[in-house]
Amino acid sequence: MKSWKTVLGLTAASALTILAACGGGDSESGAGGDDKTLVIGASNVPHAEILEHVKDEYEAKGYKLEITKFQDYVLPNRTLADGELDANYFQHEPYLESQMAENKDYKFASAGGVHIEPIGVYSQDYASLDELPDGAEIIMSSSVADHGRILTMLQSEGLLTLAEGKTVDATVADIVDNPKNLTFKTNVEAALLPQAYNNGEGDAVLINTNYAIDAGLNPLEDAIALEGEDSPYVNLIVTREGDEDDERVKALLEVLTSEETQQWILEEYKGAVVPVNQ
Repeated sequence: MKSWKTVLGLTAASALTILAACGGGDSESGAGGDDKTLVIGASNVPHAEILEHVKDEYEAKGYKLEITKFQDYVLPNRTLADGELDANYFQHEPYLESQMAENKDYKFASAGGVHIEPIGVYSQDYASLDELPDGAEIIMSSSVADHGRILTMLQSEGLLTLAEGKTVDATVADIVDNPKNLTFKTNVEAALLPQAYNNGEGDAVLINTNYAIDAGLNPLEDAIALEGEDSPYVNLIVTREGDEDDERVKALLEVLTSEETQQWILEEYKGAVVPVNQ
C-alpha cells in the first residue's frame, strides 16, 4: 500500500452555500434564516466529524454552523439546489462536474478544497493485488464518476490497460488489455460496498474511504492497495454559483484549512484522510 505523506490540491468533498434567492455574497440571509448562520450538508464520516471539530473555532469568528448529515451522494446536491442548505461537503470535482452535466438546474461552484480520501481495495481472501486469480470479480461503486478513478488506479497497479487518453472519464468499456480477465460488478451503491466486503462478495471490493471508516475499517491497515498520491479527487466545499465568495463560506474554509485542523485530521484518521496544504 502507498502511504499518504503529502496533501493534494483542493478537496473532493463539497460544502455548498445556498444563500437567498438572488444568490451572491451580498445576500441578506441563507437557509439558516440569517446572514451569520451557515447550514451545511455532509456525509457522516469524515465530513460531519470534521465540521463538528471546527464548530467552536467557526463560532469564534462570529458565525453559527448547522450540520445536516446525509448517507448518500444524491440528496446533498438535490437539497442544496432546492435551497434547504447553504452548503454541502461530501464530493470531489469529477463527481460535481458529472452531477451538473446530468442536472441542468445544478448551478454550483467550488469554493475550495479541504481533504482527500484515497480509495482502497479490500479483499477477504487475498493479501495483495498480485494474488488476485484469473477471472477475479471486482466490485465497485455504481457511481459512474468513480469508475474512471478506480480503473485508472488499477491501471497504475498494472492490472489492466485503458484506451489511450482515458483517465477520469474511463468506463469498463474502455479497457483494452485485461491480462487477468477481471470481471467488474458496477451496480452496487457506494454506501453498501462495506457490506459487500463483509459478506465476502467478489474477490476484491473498491470502497470509498468515508464509507470504509464509517464501517469500522482502517484503510491503512485493512486495504490491500490504496490510491496513489497523484489523485485529483479532492473533497470540495461547493456553493451555488455566485455564492462561493460569501463571507460565511470563506470563514468556514479558513477554519477547515487551518494548521490546527489539518493536524487534527491527520491524527484523528491516521493518514487515511489527508488535508490540503499539509
